Amino acid sequence: MDHGTTGVSFTILSLSTKDEISSKHFKISREELSAGKVSAIQELSKRVNLDSIDLMAITYAMGDGLSTITPIKKVKNRGILSINGAGKVTGGGTAVYTEIENSGIPTILIPGLHNNTPCLDPRFAAAYSHHASAEKVSITYNAFLETGWENMVVADISSNSVTMLVQEGIIIGAIDACLGSMGIIHGPLDLKMLRQIDDGKKTANECFSHAGAVKIAEIDNKVSKIKDELLEMVKNGDDRAMLAIETMMMTISMEIWGLIGIADKIDGIVLTGSLGAMEKPLNFYSLLKEYLEVLVPVVRIPATSGSMGSAQIARDIYNGYRNIMGIEVEEYQS
Repeated sequence: MDHGTTGVSFTILSLSTKDEISSKHFKISREELSAGKVSAIQELSKRVNLDSIDLMAITYAMGDGLSTITPIKKVKNRGILSINGAGKVTGGGTAVYTEIENSGIPTILIPGLHNNTPCLDPRFAAAYSHHASAEKVSITYNAFLETGWENMVVADISSNSVTMLVQEGIIIGAIDACLGSMGIIHGPLDLKMLRQIDDGKKTANECFSHAGAVKIAEIDNKVSKIKDELLEMVKNGDDRAMLAIETMMMTISMEIWGLIGIADKIDGIVLTGSLGAMEKPLNFYSLLKEYLEVLVPVVRIPATSGSMGSAQIARDIYNGYRNIMGIEVEEYQS
């Protein structure tokens, strides 16, 4: 349940045999959840017997109130310091969290990456208070399992763009959406925006939530409809939309190459997210790959990587793992 996403995604992962993995994915929109039209637990129960769930791993917003993977019963304030400054708040994720917390399903909460995360390079922790939301840990774990790369850069490109650096199988740093490259909706705050904030014309969160491609393409719509409107504008050859896409790719490439520049070794680059993994109707993946595939290979993993990575974390912790990419796991009772 990421604060910047258009909905809440679930992956049900089962090991029917030692060699055969089967999974189911589904997603519920933020609008449906915040309006109380849909129950996440009811939707989950339509797809799996709740009593058969051995362990659920979830993410919630920035995850900056935790530094370990923690049983939900031990978590205070849903594992966050504050929801402020996290993009548009609809209450959908909070409703789902409460449902899961009250469901009795064995559940662990994945932390985000922030200056109190022990596995981060001390220089990253010194430079930034927050690096990436909890969902990015799940995405990075899925990328690690899919590629086998212990040294990589993982870029999640969707409503925001966040990039993680992995060295020797440990996440040592990341660049969050408000610090680096543009996403479709969110992006870094520039001088003009800082002046608008100081002058009281806009809040920092309002600026952050209109600093991505939407700023260039001049789009003002519901979060769930912005990506489709941008793609329709590109399809129609709108110059503003084309510039927005090209600018996104430039800033994302700058961010990725910046992380590669401080890495000891890089096996490859992994692109994901609703835009980063996209091949149709716009082949954003291939266009961005042209910017990047110079010295190292570039691959994509599906946009379901967040929920899949969470399910894989749950599976592996249930099977005895006590460390996920440098993040420790607190003991829990199944």
